[in-house]
Amino acid sequence: MKIPVLFFAGLSIAQFSMAQLKTTPVCPPFEVDILAGSVNEITPKSNWTEIGAAFPCFSEIVEKDSGSRCAGVFYKDKGIYFFTDRDYIELKENFKGKSIPKLMGTTRSSLFNTLGYPKIKDLTWDAFQTRYGTLILYYNKANKIIKIQMSTKTTDAIKLCE
Repeated sequence: MKIPVLFFAGLSIAQFSMAQLKTTPVCPPFEVDILAGSVNEITPKSNWTEIGAAFPCFSEIVEKDSGSRCAGVFYKDKGIYFFTDRDYIELKENFKGKSIPKLMGTTRSSLFNTLGYPKIKDLTWDAFQTRYGTLILYYNKANKIIKIQMSTKTTDAIKLCE
């Protein structure tokens, strides 16, 4: 009786010892240069393969032919989104990284020295012309920045995702 029990116990242990260990992908810190329009040298024109290789800890990749959703590589828990088919990068309020200059949470009235006058101004957002394209800043009711979009497109050609 001991032999069959030992045999099955040994078989079970052997089966678990062959299990594959899987590592969790680790990303380098996100360092955003808002005036250059890049994240660790990844630009809004980078494709999803380049972005995924640079930052392997993505939470979702949406391919171009996925219906109504915009294609891109998304890091929802880190607050950064790369919209690859529309050539723009979006930082949300929960962005976990470093940006130069630090704009998130900054008040609207303090931006002139850094960015100058906006090309287009609205109640809840401003669009600035940059050397790489367009920088769009969104504000809350207290006029503090809550979302940043960096695009290679001009204000006339930009198409954003909802």
